[in-house]
Amino acid sequence: MVRLRAYRRFFVVAWQFLPLLWAYTRDRNRFVFFGSARQVDVETQRERANRLLESLLTLGPTFIKLGQLLSTRPDVLPPAYIDELSKLQDEVPPAEWEEARRVLETDLGPVEERFEEFNRNAISGASLGQVYRAYIDDRLVAVKVRRPGIESLIEADLRVIKFSLPLLLRFVQDAQAFSLENLADEFAKTIREEMDYEREADMLREIRANFEDNDRVLIPEIVDTHSTGRVLTMEYIGGTKISNVRELDERGIDRHELAETLQRTYLQMIVDDGVFHADPHPGNLAVREDGAIVFYDFGMSGRVDSFIQNKIVEFYIAVANQDIDAILDTLIEMGTLSPEADRQVMGDVMELAIADVRGEQIEQYRVNQIISQIENTIYEFPLRLPSNLALVLRVATVVEGVCVTLDPDFDFIETATEYLTEEGYREETARQFAEETGRELWESTQASIRLPQTADRTLAQLERGDVTINVDIEDPNDVFDRFAKRLIYGLLLSVTLISTSIIYSFRAWQPAVVPALLSVFIVYVLYRSFTKRRKGIRARPQFTRQSMRQRREE
Repeated sequence: MVRLRAYRRFFVVAWQFLPLLWAYTRDRNRFVFFGSARQVDVETQRERANRLLESLLTLGPTFIKLGQLLSTRPDVLPPAYIDELSKLQDEVPPAEWEEARRVLETDLGPVEERFEEFNRNAISGASLGQVYRAYIDDRLVAVKVRRPGIESLIEADLRVIKFSLPLLLRFVQDAQAFSLENLADEFAKTIREEMDYEREADMLREIRANFEDNDRVLIPEIVDTHSTGRVLTMEYIGGTKISNVRELDERGIDRHELAETLQRTYLQMIVDDGVFHADPHPGNLAVREDGAIVFYDFGMSGRVDSFIQNKIVEFYIAVANQDIDAILDTLIEMGTLSPEADRQVMGDVMELAIADVRGEQIEQYRVNQIISQIENTIYEFPLRLPSNLALVLRVATVVEGVCVTLDPDFDFIETATEYLTEEGYREETARQFAEETGRELWESTQASIRLPQTADRTLAQLERGDVTINVDIEDPNDVFDRFAKRLIYGLLLSVTLISTSIIYSFRAWQPAVVPALLSVFIVYVLYRSFTKRRKGIRARPQFTRQSMRQRREE
């Protein structure tokens, strides 16, 4: 049944994406089967991104989630697409009550027996679930119910995505192809996890335990007796939406302190605890009268291993110290930036990003602006983002946006630097640096002592002729392969031209037509070998050495 539905969905999806695929085909060859490649300007990219956005909305929940995931992946799409897809909101009209009721009664039993009172009007609707208010023994609770029938639709759509991936890979560059192959598996894993309310309950409990002694952070308690894999019941904690600045002011809440609390909370989740709430948009954050922040919806949550935690700390410290080399080294060590990327260009990008957002004081700049400018360039480099690091990137930018809404002068980096200093991370990093430097000096000293002996042995081997040199030539751009093909084409062209001349000289013009036509074909193939460009969704480079010089002169 799922397979049959997947076949039907495949044609629906193909019909939606056909205009975009046709456009990308013509980017490779202007006249589809032949012709030069087309350069796509940013305005055209925006138009296409808007059409992609409309198609994703039309196709429903799975593709809305896919668009949200793609909006966090600047290693897959150009900046114009990222900007458009960032507009996707996970808000759709709730399903009919009777459909939601069937899910509730299948998992929990009769609604009237399990709940003292149940409000049938959903207070929020999302692509995968919807939330209702109810009472259990005079206790107000929120009941999250998975959208009826969503499982079969998502499984069918995941099959469609898997079927379509080989076709899609024909339209992207090698670096993006690598990321897309990983992203498909990542997306399937992520959306299945988000549908599993038992996993969400486990993540919520773990994060709640980490803030148990913090009265500035409130996380709802799970009601285990009324929770399953498709129904999640938790205590209802009301509050003012965190982006409602006017109401916060009326309640006398210090918005700067609120922004600082939010930022420190996420730093603790990511840097200290390694488990974090990954969907911090204003709809999932509320504020109590005492200024405590309430967190909702843990369906999108993630984990960070200790290695990435350490690298995130190093990245923050490098940005605070304006140490460009350390920033690049950290990005490479995290696997985010390819070691083959042009360090000079990336260094210039970092310097510009910091200079563009620097205020009057030395550390008046914001990390999301730095990330934004990096995103404008990383699409041009061989790069991919590990899945949880992509979530961390998304969290950092969204949280900073919420903080700036609360306090336009909020300094993200200053708060992060203070937190890392208070927790002892900066001192620990300095200590590790000193230890590594001392170890490297000791190893260098030992190597310098062994050098004369090694050199003496090598010279003795050279004198005896007992030295073998192995050369391994790397050719990532297939230079030798292209050269060999052109050489063969040239030889074949010479042969066919000579054959044509000899046959024609004997006044046998009809047989001469065959090698002549073959010569024309070889000329075409040889010409294509010199003019053929890389296939893919093309974006103009955002930063080049020339543009760097121009911006500095300005």
